[in-house]
Amino acid sequence: IELTYLIKKQECNNRYQHTPVRGLTDQASLGGFVKQYQVDVDPERLRAFDIPVTRVAQAIGAHNIDIGARVLEMGGREYMIRGLGYLDGVGDIENVSLGATPNGTPIRVADVATVQIGPAPRRGAADLDGRGEVVAGIVVMRFGSDALTTIEAVKQRLAEVEAGLPAGVRLRTAYDRSDLIHRAIETLRDKLLEESLIVAAVAVLFLLHVRSALVAIVTLPLGILISFIVMRAIGVNANIMSLGGIAIAIGAMVDAAIVMIENMHKHLEQAGGDEDRWGIVLRSATQVGPPLFFSLLIITFSFLPVFTLELQEGRLFKPLAFTKTFAMAGAALVSITLVPVLMGYLIRGPIRSEGRNPLNRMLRFIYRPIIAFVVRRPWVVIGAATVLIAATILPWRRLGSEFMPPLREGSILFMPTTVPGVSIAQALDILRYQDSVLAAFPEVRTVLGKAGRAETATDPAPLDMYETTITLRPKDEWRPGMTYERLIGEMDRAVQMPGVTNAWTMPIKGRIDMLATGVRTPVGIKIFGPDLDTLQMLGERVERIVQQIPGTRSAFAERGVSGYYVDIDIERAEAGRYGLNAGDIHDAILATIGGMTAAITVEGRERYAVNVRYPRELRDEVQKLRQVIIPAMGGAQIPLGQVASVNVIQGPMAIKTENAFPLTTVFVDIGEGDVARYVREAQDAVDRELTLPPGYTLLWSGQYEFMQRVKQKLRIVVPVTLGIIFLLLYLSFRGVTESLMVMFALPFALIGGIWYLWILG
Repeated sequence: IELTYLIKKQECNNRYQHTPVRGLTDQASLGGFVKQYQVDVDPERLRAFDIPVTRVAQAIGAHNIDIGARVLEMGGREYMIRGLGYLDGVGDIENVSLGATPNGTPIRVADVATVQIGPAPRRGAADLDGRGEVVAGIVVMRFGSDALTTIEAVKQRLAEVEAGLPAGVRLRTAYDRSDLIHRAIETLRDKLLEESLIVAAVAVLFLLHVRSALVAIVTLPLGILISFIVMRAIGVNANIMSLGGIAIAIGAMVDAAIVMIENMHKHLEQAGGDEDRWGIVLRSATQVGPPLFFSLLIITFSFLPVFTLELQEGRLFKPLAFTKTFAMAGAALVSITLVPVLMGYLIRGPIRSEGRNPLNRMLRFIYRPIIAFVVRRPWVVIGAATVLIAATILPWRRLGSEFMPPLREGSILFMPTTVPGVSIAQALDILRYQDSVLAAFPEVRTVLGKAGRAETATDPAPLDMYETTITLRPKDEWRPGMTYERLIGEMDRAVQMPGVTNAWTMPIKGRIDMLATGVRTPVGIKIFGPDLDTLQMLGERVERIVQQIPGTRSAFAERGVSGYYVDIDIERAEAGRYGLNAGDIHDAILATIGGMTAAITVEGRERYAVNVRYPRELRDEVQKLRQVIIPAMGGAQIPLGQVASVNVIQGPMAIKTENAFPLTTVFVDIGEGDVARYVREAQDAVDRELTLPPGYTLLWSGQYEFMQRVKQKLRIVVPVTLGIIFLLLYLSFRGVTESLMVMFALPFALIGGIWYLWILG
């Protein structure tokens, strides 16, 4: 099947089929050859007939029009009058009239040009698994839409489209985000169920009273249900982080109910069955109610730093904080309303004291000598605690830091970059080779490679920029002992090519990073300054410096001024001698060299351009461009080189600015690891080996930029949060000493976290 046919099916059929899908904003086409009517004019024939090339384009445009002429009434009926004039194929274009010779012979387009069907120029291509070009469609979801619902609707529409495809044409999904969503949510659902069962079992074991345990356990489903209701009300979706917040809260959700139940057990033991049961319920509930309320407030305020996060870290972690708070609040509400009622009805019969519980007796047996030693030797314990705090400084200093833990998406986004100005043929050769190498890995399911841009305004990628989406197989199908980092390392070594710099990320993460900072690698170095040549020179020097730093997987500085241009500079004085202005010359350049779109044919749903220009053999060298004929006053036709200079130069492919300042970026891929430590070493090396000229500044970006922003905020928010917690403790205990004793638990909790992180690496 020809690529021209495939892109026609994509543009004129598949694309419209997805238009009604709710939640989509665009479907961009990539690859293939778009059909074009090419009118290659013969300059010698134009000169013989004294016809400028612009007249050919104007005549073709004038012959491609339909009109309406109101209506005609005949026999009591109304007939609409149409003038049909749309061009229909090569023959119609060839027969377009351009005038007549002095003896009255008509001059047609076929007399001065060759009309044929060919491919339109393209700025992008796609390859699948290194086996050859394909046509791809990129479905873009509207901001704020539900990803899973939209993807399922697209899949349903794709199944309908595929059923109507001709033999030999089939659809393959190369990237599907719903697999990640389903896998993550199903895993969390299973873990939520397992965790709930474990919590229920622990409650039964420690209470040793089934009906009392049921009273505590009932807070779990009700608390989770309340959390889901609030999530629905405020628009929080069920995703990895929001369900994770509920998972974190499950263990603490039954705390309030267990405290209240155990307190009632104590009161029942003391009453000995002589007091009214509902009076015991009331007294035991009111005794522990206020402390439970303050504990909920403290837990809620402890998440204040998370609620203050912004941008991508806020979108990631706020749902977790919200749902944990909702779940805790729901469980607390159930504990102070429903639980006392259930206690009054269900907690009956003999209550076994804590001392008669075998599990409690075992724990007391273990704990009694420990507490006895601690009480007898308090200064030894205080000294040991002090030593433990001091010893924690060692792992604390050795801990690495990163902005956010990586989420394994099940896919890899490979984004190599080559030298600017590469042709599409060369770009395709590189793409096919790399895709075929990557597809050979047993862990890989599909490889969709993209060179250049898709046909959409949201993709400005040049031909030297590649995006290859690698969909991985499930982890249980990987080679034994294979890890994600090891797989990336093997792939990186396998696809090394001269002049190509590799960068590895993941589809979702990479696009979020590019939107937030414009940097597609974990670390980016932005250099600002007024002169583009100096910026490129500084970027190349920084690239060489960071390549020597341990931990650098790859480094690439943008070659902003390495583009190739053919500049046609009009010599105005010379042009004025022939009565020409810049517009006249530019029109001729467009029509003969660049190609002028003379008309758009209408063929049902299909729309194709009619392009007028010189044949390729008359415009494939600079010297031939100088011979392009420019029509002048009085019927004169002069070569372009007589009124303009034509030179090959190097210049900027694009001019990037940030806050109105020109900049260049050095992309540094370090894989996964200690981003902060790497940046510190890189900063020291750059400061030591590079002196910036006056007027130039350097900014470290990427994940490091996010880390610095969050650290600055947390330096303020965390002390404020600790102050609020201390105030709540003081209001509860009515004493500074008791409040400080509770606050002293924080550094020891931090000690455990630091050692745990250090041991696990």
